[in-house]
Amino acid sequence: MGTGNKVRDKLDACLDRVLSLTKGQVSDPAQVRPRMGLVLGSGLGALADAVEDPLIVDYKDIEGFPVSTAPGHVGRFIFGRLEGIPLVLMQGRVHLYEGYDVTDCVLPIRLMGLLGIETLVLTNAAGACNPDFRVGDFCILRDHISSFVPSPLLGPNLEELGRRFPDMTRVYDEGLQDLMEEAGKEAGCRVHRGVYVQFTGPAYETPAEIRMARTLGADMVGMSTVIEATAANHMGLKTCGVSFASNMAAGLSGSPLTEEEVIEEGRRQALAFQAMIRFFIRKLPSQK
Repeated sequence: MGTGNKVRDKLDACLDRVLSLTKGQVSDPAQVRPRMGLVLGSGLGALADAVEDPLIVDYKDIEGFPVSTAPGHVGRFIFGRLEGIPLVLMQGRVHLYEGYDVTDCVLPIRLMGLLGIETLVLTNAAGACNPDFRVGDFCILRDHISSFVPSPLLGPNLEELGRRFPDMTRVYDEGLQDLMEEAGKEAGCRVHRGVYVQFTGPAYETPAEIRMARTLGADMVGMSTVIEATAANHMGLKTCGVSFASNMAAGLSGSPLTEEEVIEEGRRQALAFQAMIRFFIRKLPSQK
């Protein structure tokens, strides 16, 4: 029987569907009760190939679930283990610019939370608006700016998920930031810490908007992650965000921006990214 809350009823239906699709396919129940969730951004999906004993659930097979339409986003959950830790990996996310309601865009995050994850890693490919950054760098998020996108917490509060007015002082866990920075350096990546701002897209930002974002204190600009981190924080998940600089933001490079550039740069850095995530997982305390 439904709760009368459309968002919660849809979430419960998707959870039941995922559990029914995986039931009987694995001998180890922990394989579909992951400890960690990992969202792969544009061009960074190759890490999915490294998952051990993968169990795949396509988004399209989950009734009512939003389906990825963005280039470079396959659109599926992969359950399994990486570095010995049970996890669920999202190979592709959904965005506001695809026409989905904000509650649909964060439904996958909430679903992973209900599946039992304790740690969430959000990755994305984005434009660097900090002139000290370079294409190919990684920015570990210490904060974000949500002012340009709708909050996923609008409407009746889902009390069973979190409180009505969640504190947003530390959305991104400081301890996880430290571990990710160490992992990035071990992997030979050029890493920074910074602030990410989400715009709705799908148009890339104008040079004037980039100057505004920089004035507000942003280092990276993109079309995802902030609403997901907000929903995760509402649920009490320990969250780490990593933004990959696939391009310099508008007005900083002098060349037009294309989605092909974003995806291709992600592929070029795939091995470094995989190494950073592997080193990070190894550093997590008592997760196995």
